[in-house]
Amino acid sequence: MKELLEQISTYYPLSEETVEALMNICTEETYHKNELLQEAGAAARYYYFIKSGLIGYYTIDEQGDSVYKIFFEEKSFVASTAAVIKDKPSDFNIIALEDCSVIKYPAKAFRELINQYHDLALFHIHYLEKNWVVKKEPLEISLKHETAKRRYLQLLENKPLHDRLKQHHIASYLGITPTQLSRIKKK
Repeated sequence: MKELLEQISTYYPLSEETVEALMNICTEETYHKNELLQEAGAAARYYYFIKSGLIGYYTIDEQGDSVYKIFFEEKSFVASTAAVIKDKPSDFNIIALEDCSVIKYPAKAFRELINQYHDLALFHIHYLEKNWVVKKEPLEISLKHETAKRRYLQLLENKPLHDRLKQHHIASYLGITPTQLSRIKKK
């Protein structure tokens, strides 16, 4: 659980009392490659922190194809956040793209702790601001205005992530076919 606490402290430090309360709701879990952590259409009941492994966040389009929205590596927090906040079923599947070790904590219990512990609430606010506003906004703009080639070059900037992904995951993320991805890579 050390990794979780270290990552939280990069956003906001927690008191010992808050750490103890948080640790009481956390469990360590292992997910195997291609195992779902969250299924679309089901209630989003958990938040996850990735200790090791790679996780993808995707939906299914009208043709039945997977459309990847984002990928999460170690030291990332993962959840169907909008579904948790709205208390509605998730629109997305969350899948282990590699064998993963995670720390899992119930969304309802975590939200109760946020109401009880000011420092945990500040961590959550800082996390959401950085990852769901500051980081996400350029990605959304890129999806609307950048070519697939440009988005691929941006993905290549994170070479360790790029190298862990299968070609069909990258193509899906870029909104193109694997054949189109091959053409981009050749250029």
